[in-house]
Amino acid sequence: MGFTPLDGVVMGTRSGAVDPSAVTYVAKKLGLTPDQMSDYLNKKSGLLGVSGVGSDNREVQKAADEGDERAKLVSSMLCYEIKKYIGSYAAAMNGMDAILFTGGIGENSWEVRKGVCDDMEFFGIKIDEELNKNTRGKLMKISTPDSKVEVWIVPTNEELLIARDTLAIVEANK
Repeated sequence: MGFTPLDGVVMGTRSGAVDPSAVTYVAKKLGLTPDQMSDYLNKKSGLLGVSGVGSDNREVQKAADEGDERAKLVSSMLCYEIKKYIGSYAAAMNGMDAILFTGGIGENSWEVRKGVCDDMEFFGIKIDEELNKNTRGKLMKISTPDSKVEVWIVPTNEELLIARDTLAIVEANK
């Protein structure tokens, strides 16, 4: 059984963990067709919907750093949602050995990594603040030597994965 730990997390243009009843309620309230509702959830929600700034975390973080309250709120919400998933998966897996930050935000946002790991010492999670703040986009262990749970930045090559998947589909359809 496969899973993506961050499914449903408020990120980018994704709407986050949404009650299905809310979708139909909003669609009816705003008079949206299913296609319009899909566009609303996938392109106007998430970071953009809450911050009003944009769907790129770099823009949102810049606005938060400049004091924008909505940007601060969505940044806090993002870290909170990720923490919830870490806690729920730790319970489901009877513990954890490591946390991996990957993808655009995970690889490049020291603020999100810090926000997620803050107040997680009860799990044995401790990060080296300097390593975290000064590492972007490269494979690096950022947890302290005494951390019971290793914390890593793991770069991903999304373009390569897309190319491999495309090749596999083309080969399968020959």
